[in-house]
Amino acid sequence: MFRRLRETGPGLLVPLAWSVVAAAHVGAVSSHALFVAHVVMAALLATFTVTGWAEMSAGVLRAWRTIIAVGFAATVLGVVGFVAGPDPLLAVSLYAWMGLPALGLLYTGRAIDGPAPAYLGGGTVAALGIVVYAAVPSAAVPGIAVVGLGQTAGILHAVARY
Repeated sequence: MFRRLRETGPGLLVPLAWSVVAAAHVGAVSSHALFVAHVVMAALLATFTVTGWAEMSAGVLRAWRTIIAVGFAATVLGVVGFVAGPDPLLAVSLYAWMGLPALGLLYTGRAIDGPAPAYLGGGTVAALGIVVYAAVPSAAVPGIAVVGLGQTAGILHAVARY
């Protein structure tokens, strides 16, 4: 059961996470709730990395293992940012989780055999969302939605394919 959850859980967790981030940007989620979400996500990422380490040792899965491990570090930086207060740590955490999966999807799309529109398209859409978020402060929530849409397309394809 745990293996199945590890294989399919990201398909639910990715869109849920971006929904929470968007809700936080409009004031619908408190800072404390985001702090708790970061702690829970750090624990999930650590568990996922440790339990999937051997299975993710080659090919594109190795790249994703690296992304998850770096993402764990970025999430811990976010936890520290909530505790210690430096907003730059929160920004590092946010931009890492916007950018790392976008890069992973683009890499996956180029590395696998056969057509990969969900990966290449998802990575491109997620990267576009980062640009919107960073360049147009008044469009932060739409930027987050675009990031979430791109990442969700890629992860749902991966879950269905795996």
